Amino acid sequence: MRLLIVEDERRLALSLAKGLTAEGYAVDVVHDGPEGLHRASGTPYDLVVLDIMLPGMNGYRVCAALRAAGHDVPILMLTAKDGEYDEAEGLDTGADDYLTKPFSYVVLVARIKALLRRRAQGAGASPVHVLGDLQVDTAARRVLLAGTEVVLTAKEFAVLEQLVVRAGEVVSKAEILEHVWDFAYEGDLNIVEVYVSALRRKLGAGLIGTVRGAGYRLERPGAAR
Repeated sequence: MRLLIVEDERRLALSLAKGLTAEGYAVDVVHDGPEGLHRASGTPYDLVVLDIMLPGMNGYRVCAALRAAGHDVPILMLTAKDGEYDEAEGLDTGADDYLTKPFSYVVLVARIKALLRRRAQGAGASPVHVLGDLQVDTAARRVLLAGTEVVLTAKEFAVLEQLVVRAGEVVSKAEILEHVWDFAYEGDLNIVEVYVSALRRKLGAGLIGTVRGAGYRLERPGAAR
């Protein structure tokens, strides 16, 4: 899952990004309203964490502009303000949830996971994907192989998630990079191969197929051993 944080308090933004990256999300950070709107409009994010008090354009206006343009990305608003009027205004502009500063990081993560689950359920998708002996719960972030739990790193799980939600389809390296690593990543593009190799070692060599020149495909039931 790829998240966008729009927050002008740089220390808070970077702290949140660090924590959410450790949770396995790809996280992009911007610090003003216009750039937040630009990023959210042009990149397929799975969720936006949006502060209200932003330079250039406040969060209410960013949210309203995204909704007016037809973007249905879940939006979790953050603000130092408090009061029913502010919450109502945020929700009226199209936000999906609202969190007042100071907040617990654990609560923030729980709210993010709840919004992502709600979106998946609204799209008719189940958080539990079963392919033969492989079971991947994207909500609980657990992987079972033939009934035995397989421990994956956050990045390994994130790469597997991109493949499992599109099982049977070819997923390119670029698509995996776009969702698992943030926009500032400038390292070796072959990093995807490293994580696919790790997944093959842990889950079985026949599970993830390579489609030469195109990408990877998670094989349908019967491939997992």
